[in-house]
Amino acid sequence: MKVELLVVEDCPNEGPAAAVVRRALDEVGLSTVRITIRVVTSQDEAEQLGFLGSPSVLINDRDPFAEPHHRPALACRLYQDDTGVSGVPPIRRLRKELSQAAGTAAQ
Repeated sequence: MKVELLVVEDCPNEGPAAAVVRRALDEVGLSTVRITIRVVTSQDEAEQLGFLGSPSVLINDRDPFAEPHHRPALACRLYQDDTGVSGVPPIRRLRKELSQAAGTAAQ
């Protein structure tokens, strides 16, 4: 399984997002999966990657939090969950997405 954290330079949510991704991986039994951090440096690169803001999590090259009305941009990203808005992906949904990806990869 491939897990990437895409960020812009000096993103204040990089560390917290990496911690949430690591915790989610550990909690679903994927503690050996490595997280790669990639800094997106240009609008062209953002468009090529489908980068919807920093931080973005890609699981097997797919952004499970992507929404069709968002456009690629070198910007901050906010996530909505049951408790409100945050600069990091919601762990409950992240665990679900990681578990599903692991199940698909195992087949």
